[in-house]
Amino acid sequence: MPGHWEGDLIKGAGNRSAIAVLVERTTRLVLLAKMPDATAASALAAFTTKLRSIAEPILRQMLTYDQGKEMACHKQLTANTGVNVYFCDPHSPWQR
Repeated sequence: MPGHWEGDLIKGAGNRSAIAVLVERTTRLVLLAKMPDATAASALAAFTTKLRSIAEPILRQMLTYDQGKEMACHKQLTANTGVNVYFCDPHSPWQR
């Protein structure tokens, strides 16, 4: 069933740039959002913008993320988008 997303972050050289990545598990649709840096505030803004661009509620049900500190604002992300955020166990990114 579509609507279950995997989230991740790609950092550039020297952590001077970052890209937020969302992958829908069923369709494998990939959404990218440029971020000015790899902070929690930037991740919140990027993921909020991308998730709001997806039809709700059926296509944005949950987001699974690893243990990155850039998702420190996950409660605000849920409040902004209605998407439940879940985290992988430490050192287990395959659980996404």
